[in-house]
Amino acid sequence: MNDYREVRLDMTPCSEDATDLMAAFLADAGFESFVPDATGLTAYVPEGLYDADAVRAVVDSFPMPCTVTVRDTFVEGRDWNAEWERNYFRPIVVDNRVAIYSSFHTDIPDAEYRIVIDPKMAFGTGHHATTSQVIRNLLRLDLTGKSVIDMGTGTGILAILSAMLGATRVTGIEIDGFAYVNAVDNIAVNHHPEIRLINGDASALDGLEPADVFIANINRNIITADIAAYARALRPDGVMLLSGFYVEDIPVVLAAAQPLGLREDGYTESERWVCLRLRFQN
Repeated sequence: MNDYREVRLDMTPCSEDATDLMAAFLADAGFESFVPDATGLTAYVPEGLYDADAVRAVVDSFPMPCTVTVRDTFVEGRDWNAEWERNYFRPIVVDNRVAIYSSFHTDIPDAEYRIVIDPKMAFGTGHHATTSQVIRNLLRLDLTGKSVIDMGTGTGILAILSAMLGATRVTGIEIDGFAYVNAVDNIAVNHHPEIRLINGDASALDGLEPADVFIANINRNIITADIAAYARALRPDGVMLLSGFYVEDIPVVLAAAQPLGLREDGYTESERWVCLRLRFQN
């Protein structure tokens, strides 16, 4: 069953920085989707992964000066597409080139690349600053005939765009079973059966041929823990795009990357979220 636990965190005082930081900490505790508002944050986690003690630990150690009130609600499995249609997911356009919309939309924007995404919950719709930044970085690369690995592919947006941009070998890896099935559906809807999907974690990289472009839009802790596996999955002349963390986290990520021979090749920033580019040192 696709049952979820909805956790509401009322934060006083509340700010965008506070809700972003709280979402980042909860992501490390297994939460998958977040809806911030003027008074706090609503977060969702699969029922089987819900740990009230972990949530309490996040709240007790929260570094910003605010009072946080927590309440949780069991959410029975439902038609998440309908939930997104009613409440959250609206078509978006990135850099006037990539339109992301769902099959239930009628106001479809015109764009060079059009991606249909029907999210089962909130595994990545392109609205978050991290996803849109990775999209912008992919648009700047020449992917014609290249190979791409998308680690933590979620709904499959970045894998699908890579194929649309001309990549001939695209692999998406997703650890969450529901997100994996969602990605399978989205790849079919977008008519890119050549994209290979794997339901697994970073250990799945060991059996893959190194890629020209490696993408990981996850979070800082997972990236730093698995970056050695990422480096082995990148060609010597390839580029790595990392996102899902804040600009102040760049030194932490570089500290894990540099001993592996990776160097910073620049980064983009939006709302303090970054997309960091890495390459192997010459």
